[in-house]
Amino acid sequence: MFNIKDYKIRDITPDDILALHNVYLATWLATYPNQEFNITKEDIEYKYEQALSPEKLEERKNRITQIGKNQTMLLIEHNNRVVGLCNAINKEEYNELQAIYILPEYQGLGLGRAIWEEAKNIFDLQKDIVVHVASYNDKAINFYKKLGFASTGKIFFDERFKMRNGAMIPELEMIIKRQSKLC
Repeated sequence: MFNIKDYKIRDITPDDILALHNVYLATWLATYPNQEFNITKEDIEYKYEQALSPEKLEERKNRITQIGKNQTMLLIEHNNRVVGLCNAINKEEYNELQAIYILPEYQGLGLGRAIWEEAKNIFDLQKDIVVHVASYNDKAINFYKKLGFASTGKIFFDERFKMRNGAMIPELEMIIKRQSKLC
């Protein structure tokens, strides 16, 4: 039986980098392969293999040490295993929820909402909150709708998510308007 008290939400540290990498890889492999958009499992694996170079790991660790007061990067643990993460930024013009990723075997237990409740504390409630989600990921779109986000209808491609084969994940912009109540 699931009990949120069995889980711990905390700020990430540079020592968490490999655990975070594993969460990203597992969730991307479970979520993003898509034949229509030519997003392959092999390209995702390649993308994440490249992120394990000593230089990239050091760069990512340094980014964690430079997190400012306008950003939060949280992880959620179960029995000392990192099972999810969240990254949120209070930008000058809007708030950005960059990611909530929960390992597939832990999804549907309320962990995404629990980490959201912690992360949204960084947001300036006088500004909109924006999240970008793969346009074909109905499960994630429905999750964000439950948090109060609505689609803006805007679809775009971000070069950061370009695969080795040149394919890119189409992203849907979703928003919670500043006058809306946070769920």
